[in-house]
Amino acid sequence: MAEMENRFQSVIGGIGARGEEVRERVVPAIRDFRVDVCDHEGEVIVVADLPGVEKENVSVRLLDPRHLEITSRRTEETGEESRDFFMRERIYGEMNRTVMLPVEVTEDNAGASFKNGVLEVRLKKTPIDTGTAIPIE
Repeated sequence: MAEMENRFQSVIGGIGARGEEVRERVVPAIRDFRVDVCDHEGEVIVVADLPGVEKENVSVRLLDPRHLEITSRRTEETGEESRDFFMRERIYGEMNRTVMLPVEVTEDNAGASFKNGVLEVRLKKTPIDTGTAIPIE
């Protein structure tokens, strides 16, 4: 397995300026952050991994009863070591994701927490309207 990995890396590294052209096709950069959405009893829970992002650089908005928008900003490291990369896959700048929710929710009693790069948003489900009774004559 190690030999196969070495051969793969030698092919990628030998093409283009340090292999960026081929590497971009073989190992595409991930431009979004990952989320989990859980439909749990009376609420919807959205958990997003935002490694390296500070709490003050995260915003959450309920766009409508079925869509949650999460925006984060990760600033690039500066210094001598940050110039001479052989490979760079970590993402910097603004990342935005609109998450479709499984059911309609309300902003009432919504809450969010952020700890160790993990955002958790809890949204209450909209009460299901069972309709209006129609009297029979």
